[in-house]
Amino acid sequence: MQNQDTPVISFIGNSGSGKTTLLEQVVLRLKADGVRVAVIKHSFHGFEMDHPGRDSWRMTQAGADIVVISTSVKVAVIETVSEEKSLDEIIGALPRVDLILTEGYKREGRPAIEVYRSETGKELLTGAINRLAIASDVKWDVGVPCYHIDDVDGVVSEVKKYAARAGAVNG
Repeated sequence: MQNQDTPVISFIGNSGSGKTTLLEQVVLRLKADGVRVAVIKHSFHGFEMDHPGRDSWRMTQAGADIVVISTSVKVAVIETVSEEKSLDEIIGALPRVDLILTEGYKREGRPAIEVYRSETGKELLTGAINRLAIASDVKWDVGVPCYHIDDVDGVVSEVKKYAARAGAVNG
């Protein structure tokens, strides 16, 4: 579980910009190249992984702080927390991977690929954003590479370049 040196790249952007769609395609390409990838999704909204009536839900309802569901192909850990965990805490709890991609976490200051879609009617994000590149349906000239939002190969090459500089993934 030593991911402190593992490269982390966040996919950030406004709601509806296409972050999930692009990230899904990036993960598919990286996996095809043999890269071991973890994805951490940040949500401001609660979520429910458990379903009422299921054994794991029943154990959570009974008061278990952690419930683990294990099969021959997947393991899920459901932990009840009193406050949101930091990204570093989550990263530290992950099994070893080559690369960690996040969706969201725009306030963390991690290297990021900003996803922008003009139909959202908003501008690029502002603040202390450490942009590696932009994936957009319009061209931006803000000092970082700008790929078309459908140019998955271009975005993947940017991810691999960053990971290679960190010594984690061959470019």
